[in-house]
Amino acid sequence: MIEAVISPRILEPKDWATLLFLFSLLLIAIAKTAFETRFSEFLRILVSDKYIKIYKDSSHLMSGFTILLFIVQIISVSLFLQIILDHYGFVSKYDWISFLRITTFFSVFVLSKYLIEKIIATTFNFEEFVEQFNLLKVSYRTFLSLVLLPISIFLFYNKYYADSLIYFIIIMILIINMLTYLVSLKNYQNLIIGNIFYFILYLCALEIAPYYFIYYLITKQ
Repeated sequence: MIEAVISPRILEPKDWATLLFLFSLLLIAIAKTAFETRFSEFLRILVSDKYIKIYKDSSHLMSGFTILLFIVQIISVSLFLQIILDHYGFVSKYDWISFLRITTFFSVFVLSKYLIEKIIATTFNFEEFVEQFNLLKVSYRTFLSLVLLPISIFLFYNKYYADSLIYFIIIMILIINMLTYLVSLKNYQNLIIGNIFYFILYLCALEIAPYYFIYYLITKQ
């Protein structure tokens, strides 16, 4: 007689992530509909600097278009970070509480960094460069978050993928970030040369040190 052993099938909750993906797509659709011309130029940001030249004024940093896509950026990057942490065994990618923690940390990190940059720029009197540089960073990193969104969807709903895919994505992220700095050096070279000391201080204190600190925390803990 064969004894049947019944074991419960554990299903990981994914509904919260599905709703977030749909919400992100809704925000992108709203941004495309409400700012059709700007959205079209924005999608060509890697092959043309027209978007940067047209929307270089610091007032665009707080526009509805930027805010809508910034929310998408928070969701997309937080989900991708959770997937990376899941891949290396730190958290489960299906745990919505972990997602809330990552989202909170990432949001506080970005906003705190922005406020500190504003304070330092005002103190050393180079607000113009910091405002324009922030707009440039936000534009490129928002574009990156839109690219990451479908990648995150694929990785979230697939349990098996090669380590090489993760490494490739991380390398591409680093390349796009490096591109941001190269474009800023090209566009604001006159402004940077006049404030070279402050620019080096800015890079070391606010662009290198925070990320090194986060890397140190993750690798040690």
